[in-house]
Amino acid sequence: MRQVNIKSHEKLSVKLKHQLNKGEQRRLDLYFSLPREMGINSNTLSETEYFNSAITGQRAYFTKGLHLPLLHTRFASRMKRSPDEYRINLNLFAYQYLVALDTDIAEALILEDSEYTHAFYDAALVLASNSLTILKKLRRNAPNDVKLNAIFENVDNYLSWYTEQSLLKMLAQKPRQSDYSQQRNELLQFCEQENQYRLSLNYNSTSTLNDPNRISNKMRLLRRLIEHGVVFREQTTALGSITRKVVTGVATALVMTVVLTLIIKTQGALSGITSVMILVLSVIYGVREVFKDDFKNMLWRWIRRGKPKWLRTLKDTVNQTEMAKQKIWLDYIRSRKLPKQAQELLARRHTQNQQSAELLHYRLETRVANSEFQPGYESLEETIIFSLRPLARYLERGQGKLFELNGEKIQKTAIERRYQINVVIALNQGFADEEFERYKITLNRSGIIDIEHAGTYQKPLAKKPEQ
Repeated sequence: MRQVNIKSHEKLSVKLKHQLNKGEQRRLDLYFSLPREMGINSNTLSETEYFNSAITGQRAYFTKGLHLPLLHTRFASRMKRSPDEYRINLNLFAYQYLVALDTDIAEALILEDSEYTHAFYDAALVLASNSLTILKKLRRNAPNDVKLNAIFENVDNYLSWYTEQSLLKMLAQKPRQSDYSQQRNELLQFCEQENQYRLSLNYNSTSTLNDPNRISNKMRLLRRLIEHGVVFREQTTALGSITRKVVTGVATALVMTVVLTLIIKTQGALSGITSVMILVLSVIYGVREVFKDDFKNMLWRWIRRGKPKWLRTLKDTVNQTEMAKQKIWLDYIRSRKLPKQAQELLARRHTQNQQSAELLHYRLETRVANSEFQPGYESLEETIIFSLRPLARYLERGQGKLFELNGEKIQKTAIERRYQINVVIALNQGFADEEFERYKITLNRSGIIDIEHAGTYQKPLAKKPEQ
């Protein structure tokens, strides 16, 4: 299943990405297997609380295989359109530049240098050269109109700053070696040129430059302005609000029916107001208060079982066209509710890892409209971020030490307690067999240590009939 990509994001988050085409309908299921020793269940962490606080995402236009050279040829001519379309086209261009830059940097970081090859630094130099070419072409097409020039300056300011920051961050992740000092200096020189370029045009005030927080917040604002027209506007609605009111009324009516019946029988059995009658009525009302909410919640869960909890509508921020609708489920489920394919994948674990677990099920059904996309885009990309921080607060810290004999010395090492969460991803697009994959997430209280692909479910081949 290469249509869904999952990887670590920041310290305690998992990022999932997938693309959808125009008119496509897709169902995506994630089954989180949480070891019970973590102490996570519906009583300690409710589904609604986790959804509102820990599941975030972004949905935007997407074009496949976008790299900096392709961006240069595909989008360079878009600035020649009418002034009314200038802001939209410039934002689309800038956003795709940022996506392409991130893609190329991620691919460059995978490369390793040796005494015979300079794979990483060669790729980094090509990347910097392509970036400079695109930025120069963009700056040559700067508008003369004052209003349009203000839009251009904001975009130019952010692209220059983000390019510099991305290259510096990329270099910081590679060890500094004297063998590559020349290539490294060339890249640092490019970063310095972009810094001087912004200073020469007074894009940022001195007070802003001297305060890292101010410059960071300003660039975050410019990023949001660029994303206007590319990233969809989202409207999420909790489903079942009217049903909940009806359930509350029905539950209250049923409880009161039982209570009034008991009161009438009590008055028939006990003539007059006595201390015994007062005591019995107090017990009846106390029992009502204890069981009223439990009965209401039980009735609510029974009626809403299997139904989506939220509805999300995605709209183009420019023309307000509805681009997609999404139905969302999030529930704790029992193991018997797991699909057989997911059960088989989880059964492949080593014996010591097959411990009892709570199962948290996230389902997303997406239907993309047949509306026209913005020019140059082929599909939509959705990024979903699942924060594991609400889960990690229940984890225990590492305790104890491990002792080893090193010659005549006893060496002790602090033990780091780790936990393993299994995630089964199921993809159903309606026109083919459902696909299943399992991932192992190893984490502690500080962060995610590793995400490992742990298996794919393959549909068994049909046996040939005996001749």
